Amino acid sequence: MDVFYNDKGIGDVLIVPVKEGERLKVSHKKYGDVVRITDKENGSLLGYNIFQVSRYLHLAERGKITLTEDLLEKLKDIFTKNDLDDPLDFDLSPKFVIGFVKEKKPHDNADKLSICQVDVGKETLQIVCGAPNVEQGHYVVVAKVGAVMPSGMKIKDAELRGVPSSGMICSAKELNLPDAPKEKGILVLDDHHSPGETFEF
Repeated sequence: MDVFYNDKGIGDVLIVPVKEGERLKVSHKKYGDVVRITDKENGSLLGYNIFQVSRYLHLAERGKITLTEDLLEKLKDIFTKNDLDDPLDFDLSPKFVIGFVKEKKPHDNADKLSICQVDVGKETLQIVCGAPNVEQGHYVVVAKVGAVMPSGMKIKDAELRGVPSSGMICSAKELNLPDAPKEKGILVLDDHHSPGETFEF
C-alpha cells in the first residue's frame, strides 16, 4: 500500500488512499488535521488527507511512499491526537510475490484461457491466465489484489468469462523488466524460490 506526499505541488498534506471512488460522489468529515473521505452513496471509506503533516512527522521521501509498519504506527498516533479512532487495519503484506502453479486446467468458455491454482505461501489463489506458456509446476510472479503495476493499472478481483480470478500471473513486459521478450508469455522462474517470497524488481 502506498501513500502520497508532495509538499511542493499540493502543500503539506499526506494523502492516504484506501479505495477508489468518483470524485463528485464523496463526503468529507474533519477531525482536527485529518479529513476522512467516504463514498456519499454507501458510506464506504475511500481514504484520508492529513494536513500539516510535517507537524507530526518528518517525511524524507516525496511522491509515492510505501506504507511501512513504522509509518502506520505514526499515522495511528496522528489519528489519536486528532480524536479519530479508525483502526487503520491495512494489509501491508507484499503485493508482488513468487507463486507456484499447483494446477492448470482449461477454461470451459474460452479456448485461450487457463484456470490456475497458484500457491502464494499463506494461501492458494485462483487466477485465470491467458498466457500460452503457463504450466503446472512453474514458479511465477504473481501480482496480488491491490498491487499497482508499473503501467499504473491496479489489480482487482475479477471474473473472466464467468470464472472468478484473484490476482495476475505476470510477464516480464508487464513488470517492466529490462530485456523483456517481445513474444507473449508469463515470466517463468527457476525453482530456487519459495511460494510467498517477495519479488523484487
